[in-house]
Amino acid sequence: MDSASLLLHLRRELDGFRACLDGDLAAPVEHCGDWTLYDLADHLGSGNLWAATAVTEGHGDLKPAAAPRDPAALGRWFDATSETLLTALDNDPSTAAWTFYPPHTVGFWQRRRCLETLVHGWDAEHALGVPAPPLDADLVHDGVSEVFDTMAPRQTARGRAAPPQVALRLEATDTGATWTYGPGTPVAVLTGTAESLLLTLWGRLPRNDDALTWTGDRHAGQRVLDGPLVP
Repeated sequence: MDSASLLLHLRRELDGFRACLDGDLAAPVEHCGDWTLYDLADHLGSGNLWAATAVTEGHGDLKPAAAPRDPAALGRWFDATSETLLTALDNDPSTAAWTFYPPHTVGFWQRRRCLETLVHGWDAEHALGVPAPPLDADLVHDGVSEVFDTMAPRQTARGRAAPPQVALRLEATDTGATWTYGPGTPVAVLTGTAESLLLTLWGRLPRNDDALTWTGDRHAGQRVLDGPLVP
């Protein structure tokens, strides 16, 4: 996906998350430990500022102050963090920037923040019980790819996960896209919509969900997903 498209998607995803902040900020976020919606907003907004600083100042050392607790102030704060991020990322994607994994470019953050916001937007809607529209197909495809080209290798490089011993193949029933993670011929195949696959990789959907189909050596395939593949 090109830079201009990512920035358009990022603004839309940020706006969608912001709309959730008019809901119950004390609502628990199921897949984020003991976080509430307020905590998730603090995480995402602080991450906006952190990524913007990585681009504008070339380091990852920023530790933003906590988000305001007052609902109105929280909304204004989140809007400001979004604009700060979008301004910083409105740049040539090949421009050098500090990142936590290659490539060390602005383009890394354009993609990463878009996908971060996509998943946490789903989290926020899920926390509020809001019927969520289907996730954008292009972003979902890129999100699955990012797990395998960035997140999982980083987990391995940091010693948080062992490299897979066998290969797992994923097939998206709606887009026809496929991904293979691990060495050799796949021992199992996991099939579902691209959205279902992304949510499974990020731990939002159980691996035995009815939306998914396993063939081959399911137990070996599930061990590949044990990773953990993502932080």
